Amino acid sequence: MAKKEYTYEDIISDIKAKQYKPIYYLMGEEPYYIDLISDYLTQNVLTDTEKEFNLTVVYGADTDIATIINAAKRYPMMSEYQVVVVKEAQSVRNIEELSYYLQKPLSSTILVICHKHGVLDRRKKLAAEIEKVGFLFESKKLKDTMLPGFITSYLKRKGLDIEQKSSEMIADFVGSDLSRLTGELEKLIITLPLGQKRITPELIEKNIGISKDYNNFELKNALIEKDIFKANQIIKYFAENPKTNPIQATLSLLFNFYSNLMLAYYAPEKSEQGIAQQLGLKTPWQAKDYIKAMHKYNGVKVMQIIGEIRNYDAKSKGVGNTNMNDGELLRELVYKILH
Repeated sequence: MAKKEYTYEDIISDIKAKQYKPIYYLMGEEPYYIDLISDYLTQNVLTDTEKEFNLTVVYGADTDIATIINAAKRYPMMSEYQVVVVKEAQSVRNIEELSYYLQKPLSSTILVICHKHGVLDRRKKLAAEIEKVGFLFESKKLKDTMLPGFITSYLKRKGLDIEQKSSEMIADFVGSDLSRLTGELEKLIITLPLGQKRITPELIEKNIGISKDYNNFELKNALIEKDIFKANQIIKYFAENPKTNPIQATLSLLFNFYSNLMLAYYAPEKSEQGIAQQLGLKTPWQAKDYIKAMHKYNGVKVMQIIGEIRNYDAKSKGVGNTNMNDGELLRELVYKILH
């Protein structure tokens, strides 16, 4: 039977209920949730007075496994718990030896291991011991298609609403670094006029610097609609503003879209729900663009487009390209997509 995959919400819910575990092993390629859980534990388990004697924070490069185990074996002073946090745990040598401590861990110690940009081998003894007594949590990178949903959910928790176009614009501009993404969202929240609860494209254009009319989101829509005039207007704007519209970001978005469009053809059910399930989209409404594009492009054309995007990505990096600038490359690529 497969082990349960714990979510961030699962863990925070337990902590709020004061159902603490002897170990929280937080690992994965996405640092955002690792930091969120670690910070929540350090801020909420102990009072400020208790932290003076019962909060220990060490860094993997400056410690060893023996020191970590000895710290975990200490009893708290004038507190029910002590919290031991190991940051950059991927640098700790012989971390497998932690499995011996976990066979009989102290219930008064909350050991938080932050292992970023990698994962523990789940087949090894340490993983098994962690899962017996604590949480083994993997923080995975979000797919680009999931970012607008993340933005919407984040703002909803703050009591705010956002238009679909706005969430797409931010996701495209900022990318999948969730720490940077939430930072940009917090900046937007601060700039909201008093009483306004909705983030609009105009607000984003004013405070983040993304044009509400000339951006990758609008270029994608123009290509879906096969609107040649609008697509060329956007490309002209990109060519005139290369610093805020790098070709690599545009090529990445187009590649992801047309790759997903190719997968959409293989969905058993061609409804919004069926395509959302096939592509792993968070909500069915995100499938609307793919359904629309399937009526404009056939599978053979989509395969050709994917090949062309790869080709122009190589050219943008100097492979087989002697004299064309980014604007010219993008104009030529868009022509081939539309014709």
